[in-house]
Parts: sequence; structure tokens; C-alpha cells
Amino acid sequence: MYWTRRQMLKTSALGVLGAAAFAHAETTIPMDIITQGTLEGAPQIDASDYQARQEKARRLMGENGIDALLLTGSSSLRYFTGINWWRSERMFGMILFPDHDPAVVTPAFEEQRAREQLTEECGVYPWHEHECPYGLTKKILADAGVTGGKIGIEETVRFMVFDGLRKAAPSLEFVSGDPVTGGCRIIKSEKERELQRIANNLTVQVYGKVLTNLSEGMKEDDVSDAIAAGFQEYGLPGGAMVLHGENSAFPHGTKNRQPLQPGMTVLTDGGCRVNGYPSDITRTVVYGKPSKKQVEVFDAVRHAQDAALAAAKVGAPCGSVDDAARKAISDAGYGPDYKYLTHRLGHGIGMDGHEWPYLVRGNKLPLAPGMVFSDEPGIYIYGEFGLRLEDIMYISEEGGKLYTEQSPSLEHPFG
Repeated sequence: MYWTRRQMLKTSALGVLGAAAFAHAETTIPMDIITQGTLEGAPQIDASDYQARQEKARRLMGENGIDALLLTGSSSLRYFTGINWWRSERMFGMILFPDHDPAVVTPAFEEQRAREQLTEECGVYPWHEHECPYGLTKKILADAGVTGGKIGIEETVRFMVFDGLRKAAPSLEFVSGDPVTGGCRIIKSEKERELQRIANNLTVQVYGKVLTNLSEGMKEDDVSDAIAAGFQEYGLPGGAMVLHGENSAFPHGTKNRQPLQPGMTVLTDGGCRVNGYPSDITRTVVYGKPSKKQVEVFDAVRHAQDAALAAAKVGAPCGSVDDAARKAISDAGYGPDYKYLTHRLGHGIGMDGHEWPYLVRGNKLPLAPGMVFSDEPGIYIYGEFGLRLEDIMYISEEGGKLYTEQSPSLEHPFG
């Protein structure tokens, strides 16, 4: 996934999403459920979801000896509470306790905005501009009986907040909150997976419309703009990195630009976001007739994607899935090691486009039902072209399954 697109995909929840009978959804999204910029039938994350997530967090806090968990503006804050807040020099935070109601620390002038986003009973503690939010946080913890012990810090909390808290409360031990935040977020619910399925299938549909109607001389930005316009037709912001020819050998792009000519590869990586959940799809096509080498490389990459899918069994180490794909690439003559497949096989995806866990060599974390990853092998030949295929894979009791139909061939990339 291209970094500028990751920034773009951190936009807010999109569309008016109705109640869903989503258990029996089709592989593609029927046009008749998309009306006036809304995605009717897509599930909505609601107060009951936040409550269930917090209950799991409390259980994990107990199991890991964590006496309180601090969240500041982040996807984790949105995940557990629905509160959408940005990080700034002014501390805003929520403290979760194993056996007390949550507490919110907020700049006083933002108190009403904070209250309007709350979905549950919660203590709200404002601080004025001349006051210290870290001393206030220490008092909130002490009032809840936490004068010692471990405080979990969510991984994106700014250093200045951590530093301020440890100076204000030196009797507390500050530890990683990952066992709680990651422990909750790496397992996606049925509702989350349905939102992902919708977003990814819609992305394939938009790609299909644009990439089957290319014309000579189009610039990469022209193709990217057409994809963004395709998402706008559904009322969704979205977009894609587009790379032509030699540029496609740079997995995350290059400053160079090339007008489209016959025989060039067109690598497209991007997506949209549905109700807080992004897609991430890469398709590579050839404008005109593909060469023998392009077909050979496509076949090798597709075989690697299949090998990874087959290796993604419950209980298998995350790293073994990367191993399977890398072996397939090397066996096809595009090895060894990272020579042509220059990046890890895949990343977790949820509310963030990239999140834990990762399909990378040496990761011993066992695969479990409900985990979701990108499956994105590629072969990159500098000076010639690159080719990547990416679909999103979830782990079921039976093993890895994809949300989307794979690209079958260069000649018929969309079936």
C-alpha cells in the first residue's frame, strides 16, 4: 500500500449505512443497493460493538496485569469508543479500567465536543490551558485506586504524553498496551469482515471499469483520477497509486511519470473506505498484448498468491505464509530471497490500512480465525516492469479465504 494513500484512507466513516442482513451477501455489490451515495445493507458499528470491545479489553487487562489503559486520538480510540479525535499538543485521552467506568481527559474548551461523541456513561475531566493534564490524569488514576501498578500505553501515544505522565506519576509503571489493543483488534468480527468485503469488492469493480478502458497516452495521474472518480460515483472517497511500465518496478512508486504506451504494465494499488474500514487491492494489467515474459511473471505471482492462501491454516505461524509465497517465487526462477519479491508478503488490515500482525519471515504468531491480511506477492524487475497481485484474505476455521475474485490472467484480468 502506497504511503500517501494510507494517509488518504484515514478519512472518517463514509455514507449513510443501514441495517444489514449481511450474512448472505453476494461476492460483488449489486448496483441496486447503492443509491444516492449511500451503501444500503452495509453494517453499522454501534454502541453495542463498542461495549463488547471494551469488555474484551477489560478481560485482557486482567490477564496481563494492566491496571489502566490510556488511549489518545487514534484508530484504537475510535475502535473502542467511536470517538474521532486528532492528536495535538493538547492532551485528550481516555482511560479504560478493568473494573471502573472509563474516564476522559479533555481540554476544557473541547468538553462539549467530547461529550457529544460519548456512547456510554463516562467521567469527563476538563483541564484549562494553564493547567497540567498529566497531574489531572494522575489524580483520576488515584481516585480509581491506581496509585501503583502497570499503565498500558497505546502504541501511537505521543512521547510527550508518556513523558509527562511518568514525571507526574513516578510510582506507576508504564508498559505497552499492545496485549490489550492488539489482542482485541487482530480478531475481526463478522460485522467488520462484512464491511471489508464490501469495500474490497467495490474496489475491484471500480478498477475493472477503469483498467478495461485505458487509452494510449494516458498519464498515471489520469488513471488515478479516473479511479477516484469511480469511487465518487458511489459517494465514497478513495483512490489508487498507478504506475506505468518501468515505474511499476518500484513497489511504492517513484517521482517519475510515463504516458501509457502499448505493452506497458499498469500497476494499480489502492481502495476506498466503508464505514471506517478500508480496502486494499492491487491489480496489474498490460495495455495491449502482453509479452511472453510478462505472462510468465504474472503466472509466477499468481501461483505465489495461491501458495500463500493454501499455507494460511489455523495454527500455522504467520511467517510460514510468507515462506510459502517466497518459495513459489524462487521456484519460478525469481529468487533467491528478497531479490525480486522485495517486501514481506502481507500486513494485517482493519481500521488501519496496515496494522498487526504481519505476514513476514520469523513471525511465530499462530494464525487464528478472524485474522485478516493482505496477500500481495510481487516480482519487480528494475528497468523493465513490476507485477503485483493483492487481495485481502481472512482466516476461517477451514483456512485462508479471499474476499474478492483473484485476477485470472493478464489477457483477462477481471475474468
